[in-house]
Amino acid sequence: MTTTHTSPSLLGRLLNGATTLSRIAIWVAGCLTLLSALYITADVICRKFFNSPLGGSDELSGYAFAISVSWALSFATLERANIRIDAIYQHLPSRIAAILDWVSLVVLAVFIVFLTRYAAQVAGMSWDHQSAANTLLGTPLWIPQTLWVLGFIWLCIVLALMLVRASLALVTGDIKTVRALCGIRTSKEEATEEVQASQRFVQQERES
Repeated sequence: MTTTHTSPSLLGRLLNGATTLSRIAIWVAGCLTLLSALYITADVICRKFFNSPLGGSDELSGYAFAISVSWALSFATLERANIRIDAIYQHLPSRIAAILDWVSLVVLAVFIVFLTRYAAQVAGMSWDHQSAANTLLGTPLWIPQTLWVLGFIWLCIVLALMLVRASLALVTGDIKTVRALCGIRTSKEEATEEVQASQRFVQQERES
């Protein structure tokens, strides 16, 4: 009996920690994308006005984009930001909808595990062969590929935590928790978040 009550609490704390780390990761990913955009802008300006491009902007921006996406996926999954078609889903009974939510999380987890496996194989091959980009920079490919794979590995960890928590909730009949973890975001939830974001913006404007 103690284990039954303790596990959801422990998993809840782990998920909260994963959310915090994923939020940090998405900020870092956003900064990486911004730096990439600034570097491309500087490269274009130097090429246009000084006839002396910085070089490597296309290569580095490609690495930045791939790494940013892989690390941003965990936060998007936790926030249920992935797109799902809900034309029929929204008319289903809550228990059936919860089961479909759980199934969708399982399918997503299986897909990501296979994707991570093959991505790791690509990075491993680059390491084994000491492959380098066929560019002026000659970047060792295992470096950006490893950072890219680590984002997928973190996503696998997050999905595992979500799946265990959702499975326990489904078994115990906690439909609300299942839908909160892996259900489709309702229009009411999205509207509430938009209102809260607007209120935070207004508050920041007043304080500044």
